[in-house]
Amino acid sequence: MSDSRLTYEEDGAVATIALDDGRANALSPAMQADIGAALDRAAAAGLVVVLTGRPGRFSGGFDLGVMGAGGQDAADMVIGGFELARRLLTFPRPVVIGCCGHAVAMGAFLLTAADARIGISDGSHRIQANEVAIGMTLPRSAIEVCRGVLAPAALRRALDLATPFSHTEAVGAGFLDAVVPEDELAARAREEAERLAGLDATAHLNTKLLARAGLLEALDVAIEADRADLVALFLG
Repeated sequence: MSDSRLTYEEDGAVATIALDDGRANALSPAMQADIGAALDRAAAAGLVVVLTGRPGRFSGGFDLGVMGAGGQDAADMVIGGFELARRLLTFPRPVVIGCCGHAVAMGAFLLTAADARIGISDGSHRIQANEVAIGMTLPRSAIEVCRGVLAPAALRRALDLATPFSHTEAVGAGFLDAVVPEDELAARAREEAERLAGLDATAHLNTKLLARAGLLEALDVAIEADRADLVALFLG
């Protein structure tokens, strides 16, 4: 499966979804739909997922063209991003993100929803929730997904102060679990996915749903509150 926005490949127990729109890997409505279709395929096959991007860019967040145009499409795009994060949080098999470059805004929030997150130790790539820096109040949903994994002090720095983190700094903050040299990232993400494929699928899913029950409940409430705010913002 491939198109102009991503590629999907199955190999053994692992499905690799690689985002590449040739630009910022923006999470446009079309990109979200493509990711959803790829996840559907992986879930149907019972596969562990590696989600990655192209060299230098995991995702720059929402499509600014859609956001700037406003209307229902903009509201749906933002809610769709957090519904995608929720899907990763509840995906039946483990999800590994190979963060191959910049992860900004919704790109950074997706990191918090994966089961394992691996970045790169070299280079100048950043992970940043940049909303406050560009004059946006963060959606409640963003705060909830970040609260689930970020260290308390890092949560304030990341969200309230829009602090950019290098991949190495992002390990301590909680956005990533580990970093490796850039030329080892694909192999390391694959290795982790193969290890996680050995977990009992039922026990894995049941345990993470129990462990994340409070987060998922809070996220559901946040998504509905954000939906109302976005309708007022873009359609009011």
